[in-house]
Amino acid sequence: MPPAVEAGDSQFHTTHWSLIVQAARQEGEPSRAALADLCGAYWYPVYAFIRRRGHSAEDARDLAQEFFATLLEKGYLADADPERGRFRAFLLTAVSRFVSKQHERAAAQKRGGGRRILPLDFDDGETRYQLEPSHDWTAERIFARRWALTLLDRTIAGLRQEHVEAGKLALFEALKVFLTGETGAPPLRQIAETLGMTEGAVKVAIHRLRQKYREALRGEIAQTLTAQEDVDDELRLLLAALRGE
Repeated sequence: MPPAVEAGDSQFHTTHWSLIVQAARQEGEPSRAALADLCGAYWYPVYAFIRRRGHSAEDARDLAQEFFATLLEKGYLADADPERGRFRAFLLTAVSRFVSKQHERAAAQKRGGGRRILPLDFDDGETRYQLEPSHDWTAERIFARRWALTLLDRTIAGLRQEHVEAGKLALFEALKVFLTGETGAPPLRQIAETLGMTEGAVKVAIHRLRQKYREALRGEIAQTLTAQEDVDDELRLLLAALRGE
């Protein structure tokens, strides 16, 4: 995941939703491979949506794989125009329609046979699903919340990797609590002593990390949009989903 979306960024040219959409009508594998990468990053909200619609864990695995196999078929994007602007909206609409049509399929039909299968960790997905709120949240609400959390997780993971490559992992691990809003953050004096820094230097490092986090989150969101001007609106929706609205 890139910390920002720039024209010269190679990751932008392989995974950005707007470029996948632009390539949808072209022949060849690159656009489908890029779409597979994007689906691989955001598959769990789809799985959680299917489970919340009342399907068993086993059926949800099969349905999710069949859904993504269908999504990766040549020509699918060319026929899916209305929700193209936002990958989140496109994916939710597509999986909702897909699941609704399953009663029309023969119960004995083998799902996914001979089609592209994404390497998804459904055991981990089911473990995560068992931790979802047990009250009567709709499938759509679960999808929105998990989409938001996936964006945040990917942003944190990207920042962590940057610090690993810069040899500053200890700094990141000590300060990441100030990004996630976790309770129980240690006093700045304690962090300063652990890192061999002054309290003033720690405050500056926190400020810089928060700034990088905001930039990285906006970059992650931008990867799922076709119009950059929609980033602020998408960010507001993400925050609302995290608040359970």
